[in-house]
Amino acid sequence: MKNFMIDGSLKELTKHHTVVMPIACYKTTINQNIHGYIPLHWHDEIQFVLIVKGEAVFQVNEDCKVVREGDGLFINSGCLHMAQDKELSDCIYICLNVSPYFVLSQELYTTYVKPYVQATNLPYLYVNANELWGKSILDAILEIYHCIEQKQQYYEIDITMKLSLIWKNLIDNGFKLEYVQTEIVKSQRMKQMLSWIHEHYAEKILLEDIARAGQLSRSECCRYFRRFLKCTPLNYVIDYRIQKSLYLLQQGDSNITEVAYQVGFNSTSYFIDKFKDSMNMTPLAYKKENA
Repeated sequence: MKNFMIDGSLKELTKHHTVVMPIACYKTTINQNIHGYIPLHWHDEIQFVLIVKGEAVFQVNEDCKVVREGDGLFINSGCLHMAQDKELSDCIYICLNVSPYFVLSQELYTTYVKPYVQATNLPYLYVNANELWGKSILDAILEIYHCIEQKQQYYEIDITMKLSLIWKNLIDNGFKLEYVQTEIVKSQRMKQMLSWIHEHYAEKILLEDIARAGQLSRSECCRYFRRFLKCTPLNYVIDYRIQKSLYLLQQGDSNITEVAYQVGFNSTSYFIDKFKDSMNMTPLAYKKENA
């Protein structure tokens, strides 16, 4: 089991680089994560995904998209996203994370990369293997994965050439770029509210507290959570507390009541009920299975 590390603002803490390049390319098995899925997060790097087995449901900002085996997804810099296995398909995908500054040379970055990274109408793009441009991108992702695995002579140069090919196919696919300041503000406010929850989840939390963190009214706060996360703010708090309890329960000397209070529940029985709703087992059963 792997623990997906993020900070209080939901920014992923994994360093996406090799020794000499700001790039990472690796395989991910979704259900091997400690949560059972890839939790909501964001990063400065752009991301390309290629599904090599099964299917996955990706959420990017407010949208959900099922990505089929053989197809892929482009996720833009700074966008909130998460992924979960679809119908127990044991989904495995290749993940390519790249610093936007590394995609093209510095001289070309301002013209051909920056406008697309900053576009508010381009949080993600489905990459279909049945489209010629899509297959070209997906083949290049797989080739970059093999380049990093094998590290043959001049592989760094091969990678930069393939990145240029990927990006040319992406921007040549006919995007109409938009930059809407209100969309930027929405994303920032959502991140502020989630960050506040992650810093204070062990304390008593009221809806007013969450709304205040995003500089919103209570009703508008609820609308944001419904749009981005398809749940209420307080339900998100409960789910987050349950997720934080998983690591604690895996410790051999943990106590169910102590764990409940550590993650913000003021009743052991309520913790057990909510844990069962989320994990389909009791905390004790989870502890015995994973300790």
